[in-house]
Amino acid sequence: MKKKLKILFDNLCCSQCKNGFDENSITIKREENGLLVTNLQCQHCGKNFGIAFIGFSDLSVKNPEPLEVQEGPEPISYDDVIEAHRFIKNLDGDWHKYLPDNR
Repeated sequence: MKKKLKILFDNLCCSQCKNGFDENSITIKREENGLLVTNLQCQHCGKNFGIAFIGFSDLSVKNPEPLEVQEGPEPISYDDVIEAHRFIKNLDGDWHKYLPDNR
């Protein structure tokens, strides 16, 4: 089962140390009909990526397409935190105007 699950992570790497994942990176915590509870942890640096619930009907994968690793947004800077603090600090009684209108 771990070998089949490894296919899901073949083209991914640890966001901390950039090493790839292997079969030992995946721990199956619980297995039920059509559901796996798994944990992913980098075997090189130890970063834990948390628990994942994977639902499946058939894990046989034919011609898997590799996933592309995408870079995320720039890290939050000290100035970003100060700017957010000032914005929140200066909110008045009309703060709800900044919320999206989901009607």
